[in-house]
Amino acid sequence: MHMSPQSPTASFDEIAAFTSVATQGSFAEAARRLDVDPSLLSRRVRRLEERLNVRLFARTTRKVTLTEAGERYLSRVAELMEQLEAAGREAAELSATPQGVLRVSLPISFGQRVVAPMIADFVRRYPKIRLDLSFTNRRVDLVAEGFDLSIRAGVPRDSTLTMRRLASYREVLLASPDYLSAHGQPQNPDDLADHACLGFTGNAFWPEWRLTDGVDKYAFRPHGPIQSDSSEAVLAAAISGAGIILAPEWLAADALRSQKVMPVLPGWQGMIDGAIFGLLPPGRMTPAKVKVFLDHLTEKIARQV
Repeated sequence: MHMSPQSPTASFDEIAAFTSVATQGSFAEAARRLDVDPSLLSRRVRRLEERLNVRLFARTTRKVTLTEAGERYLSRVAELMEQLEAAGREAAELSATPQGVLRVSLPISFGQRVVAPMIADFVRRYPKIRLDLSFTNRRVDLVAEGFDLSIRAGVPRDSTLTMRRLASYREVLLASPDYLSAHGQPQNPDDLADHACLGFTGNAFWPEWRLTDGVDKYAFRPHGPIQSDSSEAVLAAAISGAGIILAPEWLAADALRSQKVMPVLPGWQGMIDGAIFGLLPPGRMTPAKVKVFLDHLTEKIARQV
């Protein structure tokens, strides 16, 4: 059959008909899935073949198979069809009221100290969302474990996941008033060698402390009576007067406000570019329930961190 060349720009209906037949391997099954008459589906595929001036299917009385040209065309348009469907889902999601179960993984200290107090305002604002919060310092597999979102505090790592930075924070040196009264206030970083320094082994640069005053940099290995993989334990030890800690401001915010700890070497801070960030599964549109939760955290955290 001679095919007269037409414009190669195909209609959405023609491409949808082609991809459905290619996927189902049958005009009848594809027509059933699309809820159209098989003869209409056949006409759409034929028009597409005429536009492209090429056979896309090899037809027999028993089955329909793709030609080489059909396979190549399918590899191109399948991705486009997925993008169109995703765009439609995103538009529908954004127009809908945020609702459903939102499963979130949070680090223990940051989640309990910073995020948990923000939850009541969120659920009042979005009563159709039900939060399922999991507190763990383990880096979860969002897809395999069924999480919609993971909130992390620390140094962002390269990841195949979609990342949204919510806030930044710095690390500061702190000690209790009792400790400073008994041992004196360090005047420069070299003085830290003469003090009890409490180590959090989860620090990105451990076993070193790396400090900066914005111009100069200073690195050394702290020595002291306590080190721990629990930032909460190290903070509690500092509050009780055991020594000096290097801690993120968000961790020590309450203790600073109540003057249970005081700044040490206030002109110096940790060199870590600390961040609070949200991790989302790769290659997906952000559901409305996730978007509004991230927006809420960004707004609230910015006032505290």
